[in-house]
Amino acid sequence: MPSPFHFIAYKPFSTCNPLKDGRFNQLPIIINKFLSLLRESSKNLIWVKSTHAQIITNSLSTDQFVATKLVKAYSDLGSLEAARYVFDQVFQPKGLLCNAMLGGYLQSGLYRETLEFFGLMRSRNLEVDSCSCTFALKACARSLDCEMGMEIISNAVEKGMEKNRFLGSSMISFLVKFGKIGEAQRVFDGMPNKDVVCWNSIIGGYVQAGCFDVAFQLFFEMHGSGIKPSPITMTSLIQACGGIGDLKLGKCIHGCVLGLGMGNDILVLTSFVDMYSKMGDIESARWVFYKMPTRNLVSWNAMISGCVRNGLVGESFDLFHRLVRSSGGFDLTTIVSLLQGCSQTAGLATGKILHGCAIRSFESNLILSTTIVDLYSKCGSLKQATFVFNRMKDRNVITWTAMLVGLAQNGHAEDALTLFSQMQEEGIAANSVTFVSLVHSCAHLGSLKRGRSIHGHLFRLGFAFDIVNMTALVDMYAKCGKINLAERIFSHGSISKDVVLWNSMITGYGMHGHGHQAVGVYHKMIEEGLKPNQTTFLSLLSACSHSRLVEQGISLFNSMERDHNIRPTEKHYACLVDLLSRAGRFEEAQALIEKMPFQPGTAVLEALLSGCRTHKNINLGIPTSDKLLALDAMNPGIYVMLSNIYAEARRWDKVDYIRGLMRNRGLKKTPGYSLVETGNWVHTFFAGDNSHPNWEEIYHFLESLRSAVETSGYVPDTSCVLRDVDEEMKVRMLWGHSERLAIAFGLLTTPAGSLIRITKNLRVCGDCHIVTKYISKIVKREIIVRDANRFHHFSNGECSCGDYW
Repeated sequence: MPSPFHFIAYKPFSTCNPLKDGRFNQLPIIINKFLSLLRESSKNLIWVKSTHAQIITNSLSTDQFVATKLVKAYSDLGSLEAARYVFDQVFQPKGLLCNAMLGGYLQSGLYRETLEFFGLMRSRNLEVDSCSCTFALKACARSLDCEMGMEIISNAVEKGMEKNRFLGSSMISFLVKFGKIGEAQRVFDGMPNKDVVCWNSIIGGYVQAGCFDVAFQLFFEMHGSGIKPSPITMTSLIQACGGIGDLKLGKCIHGCVLGLGMGNDILVLTSFVDMYSKMGDIESARWVFYKMPTRNLVSWNAMISGCVRNGLVGESFDLFHRLVRSSGGFDLTTIVSLLQGCSQTAGLATGKILHGCAIRSFESNLILSTTIVDLYSKCGSLKQATFVFNRMKDRNVITWTAMLVGLAQNGHAEDALTLFSQMQEEGIAANSVTFVSLVHSCAHLGSLKRGRSIHGHLFRLGFAFDIVNMTALVDMYAKCGKINLAERIFSHGSISKDVVLWNSMITGYGMHGHGHQAVGVYHKMIEEGLKPNQTTFLSLLSACSHSRLVEQGISLFNSMERDHNIRPTEKHYACLVDLLSRAGRFEEAQALIEKMPFQPGTAVLEALLSGCRTHKNINLGIPTSDKLLALDAMNPGIYVMLSNIYAEARRWDKVDYIRGLMRNRGLKKTPGYSLVETGNWVHTFFAGDNSHPNWEEIYHFLESLRSAVETSGYVPDTSCVLRDVDEEMKVRMLWGHSERLAIAFGLLTTPAGSLIRITKNLRVCGDCHIVTKYISKIVKREIIVRDANRFHHFSNGECSCGDYW
């Protein structure tokens, strides 16, 4: 190959008269020489510039064909300024040259410049053909400029260009991308000659639109017209199989692919890895992956994400290590999949390492930042999640939802609702997942007013009858004390065969002490042909426990494996132990524990210890707590329960010893608090709280309530005060309990006769239970208290729990 710096010794045209020296005859030869040089130097910018200099010297830079090749050469090397300089030197450039410049901008990802240049072509009346429109339309698609794209299509149709198969394919792809599948079909139908690219565009469009049956119908039409499918065709069909969720059909397509001789095509095989993993057939995904003759990074990413999707996080990291050891690079998709795996397993330490790797290796983008927010949220590191969230320049609905869900799931329901208000102010439209997390936040706070507002949003946006949202609403209304509204929502969705919705209604009845109704829903569920699952029986056993339905609970437990082939887990045994010990049937509870097919864990022993505390069974409570501490010495709840058992037995030396152990081990008791919703705010009260702006008024009102209930016959039950202090101090401490403060504030700030709802994070003490019954009768108000175990509906001196909780 001659050096590209070698100058061709031709006399410049500008210094002679070509007609006189006869050089017009040499012109084609000269041009061909330069074109040959451009081809040889096309990969080196300096060489191209050198050839360009010779072209200028020989006065050929304004030749349309030479200029076109120069523009193409500069564009391929990313030197758009030089390409545009060449273009601008040509007077009245023709279509080929214009398209070369247009394609250069598009190729370099300069979509705005592409469209501006296309507009310049039209304004200067330069030739605009089907190729020009194709380039401009692709720029519109990639820059999401639907309006400009539709204008280009309209002009192309007016000039009859849509029949060109290249432009037609681009029009179909554009229309599909913006959800205009009907218009895409009309363009397709109007094309006289359809090649495989046209068929691929329309088939892929229907797959993208979720119209999988139509996609397959078009594939059969394509086959009938004699067009042989390409790997892209089969990839679309594989995606359709994944969308339908039909594994058998997917395997049929796999057989078809082998018959077409595409068994080694990397794109097709990667699509099969993705399809099989999405449908839970990870074994088939592995088989395809390991049989691939060659693998690219997309293939590795498909397998890694497939493992994560199927809960095989350890295997996904093994694959990643193999990828790195094989000298294969990784990309952002790899890191995002691994971060999602860390989110699943709460692998915070590994997630932090990946976060650092991502910062060093890649520019931050929306998907990566959102995944990191989700990771920290699910691992409970809200400070870090908030830090990443606040630093993001661009946030979409998925980002906001990840942060909202993180706050809601980590007990910061009030903050989640505040963030939602901020999201609305910034004009971000919430999606169904956002609203589910908000509904759960309202349920946690017991905020009926906000819950109803969110329900209104769901209804207006058409999400209210989605089964996931209905399930969340049933749970929310039940936890806000409105079991009748939960029933109404459930009645609309009970035609669904979704067992989670039915379980939600059973749980709702259980927490309100309506055990018979919970069992009734279960029997109706069986009649409807629904198959109960492990959660169904957990909810049923809990409902029976809170409603004294001991025999029914035992019967349901025994039916699990016998009638439904569901083997009881430790949680089911814990529920049955709770049922028996709550009823004081300790011998049966102990016998059950001895017969368990595994050693009792903390859940079973905590249920037994709770019963011991309720019935003041210190002889069984102490050895049970010893076993618990041997299993989980860092659980403060066990120390608190044991301390309470000793306190009720007036063993103050043991109480001091247990509390000393807690201090030495750095353990703290969970502080009790109560929430009450008044107006648009949820107010929080702690025991002995004087931080509220109205605390003086609240305590003054409590004193008047105390006088009223004592006049009505109330006698304080100071055994609930687990402190070694005198009786007067015990009474004073009782009247500082958080639920009494919340009730007093509710009575002061809500209209006479209205319902008061209280949410408490711990179990209501016996004396507060008695006092609240008196208060409900004196003030003639219904008071609903949701504690850690269940609901208490106080009305006219009675409680719905029948003093059994």
